[in-house]
Amino acid sequence: MLKFPEINPTIFKLGMFEIRWYALFYIIGFIIAYIFVKKSYAYKNIKLKKEDYETLLFNLMLGVIIGGRLGYILFYNIQYYLSHPLQILAVWQGGMSFHGGAIGVLIFGYLFCKKHNYNFFELADPVAPFASVALFLGRIGNFINGELWGRSTNVPWAMIFPSDPQRLPRHPSQLYEAFLEGLLLFVITYIMFRKIKKSGIVFWTWIGLYGLFRTLVEFVRQPDANLGHVIGFMTMGQILSSVMIISSLIGIGLILRVKKDEAE
Repeated sequence: MLKFPEINPTIFKLGMFEIRWYALFYIIGFIIAYIFVKKSYAYKNIKLKKEDYETLLFNLMLGVIIGGRLGYILFYNIQYYLSHPLQILAVWQGGMSFHGGAIGVLIFGYLFCKKHNYNFFELADPVAPFASVALFLGRIGNFINGELWGRSTNVPWAMIFPSDPQRLPRHPSQLYEAFLEGLLLFVITYIMFRKIKKSGIVFWTWIGLYGLFRTLVEFVRQPDANLGHVIGFMTMGQILSSVMIISSLIGIGLILRVKKDEAE
């Protein structure tokens, strides 16, 4: 068993003001996306006005925050928030959903493209790989916070997390997700982005592979205490990820079908 590296989640605190690693990683992820998505657009010769580019990223950031919060409320704890509606705004207490954030990004991104007359998939493909960079940093932040840990296990790399009241050796599932959803997914989709010309393939591949990786990790990640297994052996994360996998297959199939029709 490995010892959990107890890193103080708070970098700096002065009175009520504090800077946490998790928040810092979010900021770093946004800065990386701002710089490298712009370079990726230039690589594909996609021309956006500077103000449009900044508006797009701002909208995507809003999508992450609003969608992530509403997704957590609707998917994971709707009964509590119906009884405590004022707590909906208490985002500093935690409670964000990746799947909700993804839906928010898609909605805000689509509305931006429609309003400014851009092709959605042309703009989405370069963004997808760098979403994995943000995910990687976010999962490392989860690990430092000692949250979202895995199920109990006897594997040699199991850890006891300080926030676990049962004090059981558990899978460091945050690190599994950081590798799969972050590092590996970035490498795969970035290589595809550099090689594939057809718009939409990279985007839908990212959606499908995230769904697959998340589904696999959920088998060793501790289910949400208030939900447990929702349908049979499936957790809420697996149900939502399954929708992503199915959507990806349909999306790629439609793109390839259109391409085949054009060739004929």
